[in-house]
Amino acid sequence: MMEKLQYISQGNTKKEQEFNIRNALDNGIQWIQVRWKNAPENELISLCEVSKKLCSEYKAALIINDHIQLVKETDADGVHLGLNDDSVEKARRILGNHKIIGGTANTIADVLQRMNEACDYIGLGPLRFTATKEKLSPVLGFEGYRKIVENLKGKSLEIPKIFAIGSVTLEDILPLQQIGIYGAAVSGEITRQPSMIKDFKKVMI
Repeated sequence: MMEKLQYISQGNTKKEQEFNIRNALDNGIQWIQVRWKNAPENELISLCEVSKKLCSEYKAALIINDHIQLVKETDADGVHLGLNDDSVEKARRILGNHKIIGGTANTIADVLQRMNEACDYIGLGPLRFTATKEKLSPVLGFEGYRKIVENLKGKSLEIPKIFAIGSVTLEDILPLQQIGIYGAAVSGEITRQPSMIKDFKKVMI
């Protein structure tokens, strides 16, 4: 079964990134997504290699944002692709069927596209404004998630594994689950207070 809580890494340097990833693992996270935009290539490779070793030690899943080839080279568990990144089809061709492929979505059209592409999970958002992402898509809010889920139900489609993203807090989890959202990808809240991981896990049914 896929973990319901993802930690999206934060940090402006390799040292910061690694520190935050270690902290999250020490506090019980089982799913790390390495996300370090504008990183020097050699440092990103090094971070992913270290993260792979750490995640193996902690028996946690490692997903790498954007870089399909890096997933293959480090034997990470999968890749997360933005709407303007490489295609899911390309990722599947390079990585095979045993790797996890996640995709970003912002609208019902994006969600339907991701379902058609047979993504393993969809990162849908943002829930609210977040400073961690450049070129932020329109904010959905709870009502946006509700409309998308109702649209899928109206089409008699099975609800895919959707993860809410974008300044998600502990208090958001219950209302999101009531809407039909599978899980959450959390960055800032966990970076600031890694001990909250256990609190998130308690409320994620």
